[in-house]
Amino acid sequence: MKRYRGLWIFLGILGVLVPAGRGAAAEDAAVNQPKAKEFRIERSMPKEAVACLDCHRRESPGIFTDWAYSRHASANITCLDCHQAEEVDPDVSQGHYKQYERSEVPYSTKEYRVPVAGVVTPKDCSRCHPDEAKQYERSKHANTVEIIWKIDPWLNDGMNSVGERISGCYHCHGTVLKMKDGALDPETWPNVGVGRINLDGSKGSCTSCHTRHRFSVMEARKPEACGQCHLGPDHPQIEIYMESKHGDIYTAFGDQYNWNAAPGTWTPGVDFRGPTCASCHMSGAGTVLTSHDVTERLSWETQAPLTVRPSDFAAFPAKTNWEVEREKMTAICMQCHGKTWVDDHYSKLDLVVQEYNDMYFTPAKKVLDQLYEKGLLDKTRFFDERLEVEYYELWHHEGRRARMGTAMMAPDYAWWHGFYECKKRYNNYMEEARRLLETGRKAFRAEDFPNATGPTTKPAEVFGK
Repeated sequence: MKRYRGLWIFLGILGVLVPAGRGAAAEDAAVNQPKAKEFRIERSMPKEAVACLDCHRRESPGIFTDWAYSRHASANITCLDCHQAEEVDPDVSQGHYKQYERSEVPYSTKEYRVPVAGVVTPKDCSRCHPDEAKQYERSKHANTVEIIWKIDPWLNDGMNSVGERISGCYHCHGTVLKMKDGALDPETWPNVGVGRINLDGSKGSCTSCHTRHRFSVMEARKPEACGQCHLGPDHPQIEIYMESKHGDIYTAFGDQYNWNAAPGTWTPGVDFRGPTCASCHMSGAGTVLTSHDVTERLSWETQAPLTVRPSDFAAFPAKTNWEVEREKMTAICMQCHGKTWVDDHYSKLDLVVQEYNDMYFTPAKKVLDQLYEKGLLDKTRFFDERLEVEYYELWHHEGRRARMGTAMMAPDYAWWHGFYECKKRYNNYMEEARRLLETGRKAFRAEDFPNATGPTTKPAEVFGK
């Protein structure tokens, strides 16, 4: 029988008692009897919480069992601590009240009736995790809806549909949650995007990384948690990581890591051999404190078209000093590497950033501006002319891969998936651009661009009315 300390839930293993004097065969038969695993609430908790647990134990055993194995459960954090709301809250589930009207349910009387919100937000989590919530709120993750609406032509020019957005872009970046007919609007829910705008005004979703209802620190420490969103042609961090030496060590030794070390104690060389995304960008080590602000420790903004310091990223200027943040990341790296190694790595990254900026992006942008100025490209919409796509993918695909591959020490992404592809894209782009400039002919414009039906109004919940 395994008891979860403080939770008052036991795994009761029911065996068969063997009377004295029975033979060995009877004892063997008793040992081989099926053992029933039973969850039991053993100590007091609010009767409303008992109702929640007992109902979900029967109605959704996957949710209940996931919670029962969590640290929340062992600390007696129940459904109500996260989901209970005020009657006047905009995100109260009206449908949940109907659960108290079911005659076959023992907790269907009014004394158990409590308002609950189906969506648990960082504001809710901040009641127990105030520092983590504050750090997360100022990060790029929490503000990614604002960022994409400032820099992304797909949204601003309405070049994709609502369906394409909610199944793709918003799945990671987050929706602006809305209610419809007393329930969550299916155009905005379900969603656990890192930049989700919640009905209580908070930003983001902690369950992006700590999935419900286990909320596991182990899960968030593994690179696969980040790889849910950081993958593909435009930001293949998970692929880059797995190619790197760090990823190779994780593949070989990850099953030996102490993934469940208490927060703030996960130590390089003690609990793990090679770093993961979290151990470099979020976890504490040495003199560097743990942070849920992934904008920290960055000295370059490599997602931007022109690489800039994070504080100079116009879409979301970080309130950081890049030199201070580089020192933090250097201290993290030096848990396993010597200072010469780390300094030389950053020297290489700085060189690659300069070469990308000067040799690829800046001349491509200059030619694009000339084409618009001469009326050879149409500014009305983006992506409906081939050179706009070529320019976009030069920085958004190959350019990012070259820079990110260098930053994370994956040579194949720095070169073959990065600068090699940049050269091909750049040459094709320049050939067509020069032809238009020399002949004065306008570029072909796709009048029947498919499914360009998305709304172009920026969300008032982010930008105001």
